[in-house]
Amino acid sequence: MEKIIVEDILPILVIMALGFLCGKFKFFDDDQRQGLNKVVLNIALPAALFISIVKATREMLAADILLTVLGFVGIVIMFMLSFLLCRLLFKHSIQEAAVCALIAGSPTIGFLGFAVLDPIYGDTIDTNLVIAIISIVVNAVTIPIGYYLINLGQTKAKAKAAAALASGADVTHPDVKAAPVPEHEAKAHMEATGEAKEIDIASAVNPDKAKAQADDAKTAKKKMNPNVAAILNALKQPVCWAPLLAVAFVLIGIRVPDWIDPTFELIAKANSGVAVLAAGIALSTVKFSLGLETIWNTFYRLILTPAVFLIVGLLCGMAGDGDKLSMLVMSVALPPAFSGIIIASRFNIYVKEGASTTAVATVAFAATCILWVWLVPVITHIF
Repeated sequence: MEKIIVEDILPILVIMALGFLCGKFKFFDDDQRQGLNKVVLNIALPAALFISIVKATREMLAADILLTVLGFVGIVIMFMLSFLLCRLLFKHSIQEAAVCALIAGSPTIGFLGFAVLDPIYGDTIDTNLVIAIISIVVNAVTIPIGYYLINLGQTKAKAKAAAALASGADVTHPDVKAAPVPEHEAKAHMEATGEAKEIDIASAVNPDKAKAQADDAKTAKKKMNPNVAAILNALKQPVCWAPLLAVAFVLIGIRVPDWIDPTFELIAKANSGVAVLAAGIALSTVKFSLGLETIWNTFYRLILTPAVFLIVGLLCGMAGDGDKLSMLVMSVALPPAFSGIIIASRFNIYVKEGASTTAVATVAFAATCILWVWLVPVITHIF
């Protein structure tokens, strides 16, 4: 356990602190910070997700159907529950709640999975199976869902903003935090929904032009459903289509040649370090918050989620295979996925709460990791 803390958790905290200092001392400006985010989201992370997923096989997924079903269903349910609770308890917009779910509802399985599970349980077939299943769900299912929800929330907010601008009213919809939507965002909405005409914001005070713009907005809405537009926009992102393509390869049975691995792994190695550094930089741009929401997100990620998996695993009869259940619980008890805070910083959504949650949960994991390693065998022995 000491090895995990020193070799795995400590480097994360050090690199995150380095990023924080770089941000505070203005080592990176806003354009450079966004550039780092783009490198992670559009190049390094997609490569890392693709190469990690294609190493799985159909035989691995079929080797333990119960484990596969629990992993897929459990991760998605806890992800969506995090999204809904963020909306209900903290009154966040759709896009903010989506980023919250990407952080509080998703473990950093790709970065810490092998680093944590291998020293505890050994480099075994079961360990690789658990990590592969959770990695596929987190990277190929929840990230696309998160992107879809972000695009859906933005599309709906811009639609309401465009209608309000067309009628000459102020934009006060809660999803845009009662702030007027810039002209370029209103135009972006029209383009995203298939409308080629530009919105002339300055002419909104003219009743005739306002009516024409309102008609244009209705026409655009009919041309493309917001859900369809959100899905298409999400699928354009490399971080979404790369893991989905990898899953398709696994299900079809296409094996990527071994000689291609080094090419992907070389750029993939940049993912973890740059992502953690960027998370620290993002944290430096906002006031750190240890409020109720940060505590709740940390509790949800490190305590509630693994507890739910433990209970469901016991109810499904996994007590007889304590090691595999313990691996499953530990894999979902990891700190927040760093892709969540990178997405938050990229879109400037939920940055303060997301960065605070990532920092607090990473530190707290040093204690909760020991808790679950001790507790799961005790409980499985009772059952």
